[in-house]
Amino acid sequence: MTLQNSKRIKMPLGFWEGLPQLGMTALDVVRKARLPITIITERVVTTAQYFAIWQAYSDLIDDTAQGIIKLATGFETVHYPPTVLTAYHARNYRDALRRMARYKQLCPPESLRITEEGENCTIELEWLNSEESGPPMLAGVTLAFLLELGRKGTGQPLTAKFVEFSHSMGDVQNLEAYFGCRVQIGANCNKLTILREDLDRHFVSYNAELLDILTPVLDQSLNEQQHTCSITEMVKWIMKRSLSGGRSDIHSIASELGMSDRTLQRRLTDEGTNFKHLLTQVRHQQAREYLSDPSLDIKEVAFLIGFEDQNSFYRAFRLWEGDTPSKWRTEYLGANLIN
Repeated sequence: MTLQNSKRIKMPLGFWEGLPQLGMTALDVVRKARLPITIITERVVTTAQYFAIWQAYSDLIDDTAQGIIKLATGFETVHYPPTVLTAYHARNYRDALRRMARYKQLCPPESLRITEEGENCTIELEWLNSEESGPPMLAGVTLAFLLELGRKGTGQPLTAKFVEFSHSMGDVQNLEAYFGCRVQIGANCNKLTILREDLDRHFVSYNAELLDILTPVLDQSLNEQQHTCSITEMVKWIMKRSLSGGRSDIHSIASELGMSDRTLQRRLTDEGTNFKHLLTQVRHQQAREYLSDPSLDIKEVAFLIGFEDQNSFYRAFRLWEGDTPSKWRTEYLGANLIN
């Protein structure tokens, strides 16, 4: 699903201004992307244009890995947009990452999912539109910048523990030297894993006064943006990507939306629905989608939609469809084979 606010994206001015340091001009990128020259002065672009710009930048760089490192390290703090400034001037690395994830909602097309577990913290990049993934270069720069943010904020040469990319990223050795860890290519996600203990590192760039100015403004913008979208659709989108992680409870989703459980329930009631109904609806929809893929085992389907055991999934599915998952799949696949 594509949320309304993901169709138009704010283009950071620092991107264009930083290109000469990389041996190219904004005009070079625009021509390569086959976009009108006037787009350089546009503050807002479409998702298609945004992806075209990043793909053009990638095509003009000799090596993807080199382009990732150069852009992540060459982006000067004076060019940071307010959404990044509030992270750079955060109290510590954890606060910075949480701010990045929260205010990323203001500048799609990607979102960040942060998970702390054991001694690790993972930051996974997800595209708002699962059917329209962004260029590999964009994924690479995003994860590299998150580590660079920690390095600049703490003033320490932090390293990652593990990095995963779904697509080729050029010279992997260069990336491993930059991240300070092994980089896996061909993974099923784009993910940065760092040491959890690094999250407590204090930011030397911490600026409480600046945060007092920026935070209310960004929170207001986020609140206004969320009100322009259907809260029902937003909740369903978050549920879909959270089911298999066991984080589809109301508290987790309300926190991701930056509101209390009661506020979320009230907003849903205002739209004529409730959390429990939406969760059932999303599980039902996802179950049908996954069962239509014969490569997925039914036990896997149960896990993917958030059921702890297969029997619970069977009981729920019989209530939804009046049949077992295996029989439904057989009939569905048979009907599509005939058509």
